[in-house]
Amino acid sequence: MIETFLNMDTGLILAFVSAGILLNLTPGADVAFAMASGMSGGPKSGIAAAFGITLGGLTHMLLAVVGLSAALKAVPHAYDVIRYLGAGYLLYLAYKSWNSDPQASATGENSLYPALKRGIITNILNPKVALFFLAFFPQFIRPEAGPAWQQMLILGLIFNINGFIITSAYGAFAGLARNTLSRFGGTLNKLTSIIFGGLAARLIWE
Repeated sequence: MIETFLNMDTGLILAFVSAGILLNLTPGADVAFAMASGMSGGPKSGIAAAFGITLGGLTHMLLAVVGLSAALKAVPHAYDVIRYLGAGYLLYLAYKSWNSDPQASATGENSLYPALKRGIITNILNPKVALFFLAFFPQFIRPEAGPAWQQMLILGLIFNINGFIITSAYGAFAGLARNTLSRFGGTLNKLTSIIFGGLAARLIWE
């Protein structure tokens, strides 16, 4: 794989990195989820959610490498089933956030593991991530550089590392804002719930 990386066009990699950074900097579903987790549980929860999102992204990358993303695209009903499961899970999180105890959140009762787990599940249950890898990555693959699957892995690792750094920064910032506004804990829980609900609606209707 090192040989493949060395054979890859440097200009193409830089273009890929630049495009990936711009995509990750643009607030989307992952950023919104990390920020909501940060507001709910503090900076560390925002970072943990970002790490979970990254693990989910790596899973989608591996699925793209073995061709399962192409199969998902070819079977619309499978796509819809996964999409609705993801939306249902987000609605469940919205319900929990809306009814959560502000005092429990303020005292750090929310651990990092739930934020990590939620990040993984929501990302894996978003089939649009799989289709994104399938559509975006092949543009930067060149047959002369080496096996396509190795190039996919290299690009996927680069993209997910950049994504983690940027998304965790968003999540940590939201967590710091939460600490500053901790006296409005009930309001922040409601805002977190609205964000989760909005993400569920976006997953269903987009």
